[in-house]
Amino acid sequence: MKIGVLKETKVGEKRVAISPNIAKKLIDKGFEVLIEEDAGLASSFKNSDYEAIGASVEKKGVVFKNATVLIKINPFDKEDLKLVNKGHILMSQLYHKSNTELIEAIAATGATAFSMDAVPRISRAQDMDVLSSQSNLAGYKAVILGAYEMTKIFPLMMTAAGTITPSKVLIYGVGVAGLQAIATAKRLGAVVMATDIRMETKEQAESLGAKFISVDNTGEESEGGYAKEASEDYARRQKEAVNKSLFDADLVITTAMIPGRKSPVLITEEQVKQMKNGAVIIDLAAAQGGNCEISEMNKTVIKHGVKIIGTTISPESVSTNASDLYAKNMYNFLMHLTENNEFKWELDEEITDGTLIVKEGKIRKN
Repeated sequence: MKIGVLKETKVGEKRVAISPNIAKKLIDKGFEVLIEEDAGLASSFKNSDYEAIGASVEKKGVVFKNATVLIKINPFDKEDLKLVNKGHILMSQLYHKSNTELIEAIAATGATAFSMDAVPRISRAQDMDVLSSQSNLAGYKAVILGAYEMTKIFPLMMTAAGTITPSKVLIYGVGVAGLQAIATAKRLGAVVMATDIRMETKEQAESLGAKFISVDNTGEESEGGYAKEASEDYARRQKEAVNKSLFDADLVITTAMIPGRKSPVLITEEQVKQMKNGAVIIDLAAAQGGNCEISEMNKTVIKHGVKIIGTTISPESVSTNASDLYAKNMYNFLMHLTENNEFKWELDEEITDGTLIVKEGKIRKN
């Protein structure tokens, strides 16, 4: 089986779906690996790094022509689909629930497509979960970006001139990104508070040293490992409970996203008006509308004395690590789906069923 790794074309994207290290593992398993020319350069992987381990570096057209499996990180675009045929098997994050036009376009080619963002949140799929591996880095980088943008330092510092009190950091959403943000902010010496509608996250947040802000649980819980949209009453009561910490925070990081849905608004403009002058908000959910009412994707908005940065941040900014983690997820996924270098097509198996969105031109999942 020939695996083609395509260069990412999304503006600002620096990652590559397969690193040289993982390309070698695939080759050792008997797969042929074709890398689009310069696909890894932005992640510090040279063409010669791939060639040294036995991969073939080719022009884009050659990769499409010769490879059976085509791998990307971001969704295939219109230019990609012009080169796709019914024999191709596509693998990338397709975001199929909110990207129906793309899924229909893929189906029209007669190709087969797996969506990596649809890997189920079950224990045996953890090593294939690209959302978790990339979100882990997002939480880390959000804190680092916040530290750069703040006009204060994180830790308590005692000097001859006086004592500097530690900064206060508030994390919305205690998922993978939120937990890493808590851990990173604590390591840097901040006082950390966290909140989430899922009460099962309380113990996790507190184990990392954060103070968990909650209200009486009225049945709000996760759905398939993700937060689901809170009831209006619960959201109101939670907002009231969090306001004191929000208005006192030096840095706020929001991470709340619902798959296939617009991000919930957790911080309104009215709340921003009551925040500290000079406070910073890092909105990691900006790509899906944002958790802060006035955040804008890839922009820094300064309003009411607060700096709001809308971003998906991290994975692109630490592309070497992010690419290697994504590649390991892809390797484990391919090992799960294949046997003796051929696809098993176990359509009733949970991971295969959850990720196989289009099969030979027929849409399986909406």
